[in-house]
Amino acid sequence: MSDNPFALTGRVAVVTGGCGVLGSALAIGLSAAGAIVAILDRRREAAQKKAQEICAGGGESLVLVADVLDEAQVRAAREEVVASLGRVDILVNAAGGNLPRARSDGRPVFDVPLDAFDDVLRLNLHGTVIPSLVFGETMGRQGSGSIVTISSMAAVRAMSGVLGYSVAKAGIDNFTRWLAVELARRHEGKVRVNAIAPGFFVTEQNRDVLLNSDGSYTERSRSILDHTPMGRFGRPEELVGVVQWLCSDAASFVTGTVIAVDGGFSVFSGV
Repeated sequence: MSDNPFALTGRVAVVTGGCGVLGSALAIGLSAAGAIVAILDRRREAAQKKAQEICAGGGESLVLVADVLDEAQVRAAREEVVASLGRVDILVNAAGGNLPRARSDGRPVFDVPLDAFDDVLRLNLHGTVIPSLVFGETMGRQGSGSIVTISSMAAVRAMSGVLGYSVAKAGIDNFTRWLAVELARRHEGKVRVNAIAPGFFVTEQNRDVLLNSDGSYTERSRSILDHTPMGRFGRPEELVGVVQWLCSDAASFVTGTVIAVDGGFSVFSGV
């Protein structure tokens, strides 16, 4: 371990969905801790802008263009980053989200198209499994690494309207634990797998669900905040510290965990 066990200086981090609200904050946070950050996203232009932002802030970054649901593209991205930087020390799975067609807020769940359910399941679950296995394989070969995935409160609390998303995130929690055991046993505890479970954060994907056109809270938002002891939504940068820790030597004996970052939502009975 280094003198500062929280430092990530010189480590190579890949962030999938690194152009999204949460993924972007995590990419910038990892760079601030010293990591070289590869932004993996389907959108080259958006990824380039994010990489330029990191470099303008004094960090080092590169762009990987790939769809997390396409194994061949993810493998090609892995080969590109290894060829450029020699290794992969950190993978943050931040790609995911819900789809309007898969929501059942104003209709019976029986009316949700099964193909929409499948799309959300694949985006969130398969979009985590594929990068984890591809980059985890490299971590196993080099004998070290940390994988951190974004799960959700929807994995453990029943939430109306989001069946596919909830099932996918519950699968991610199970996959996190399963892969943590598998890689720890095969690689002498040197490759770790963990997840964070955010509470409620306003992102581009859920903005219309949480905020009215005038910026005021929707009825769903008011219900969420009534069940969040801190009484507010999270800020993306509030996810950074726990992810930095999980990726660092300070968490060298931590694997298989799913850590809530939720303002107390998961522990509040509502009474």
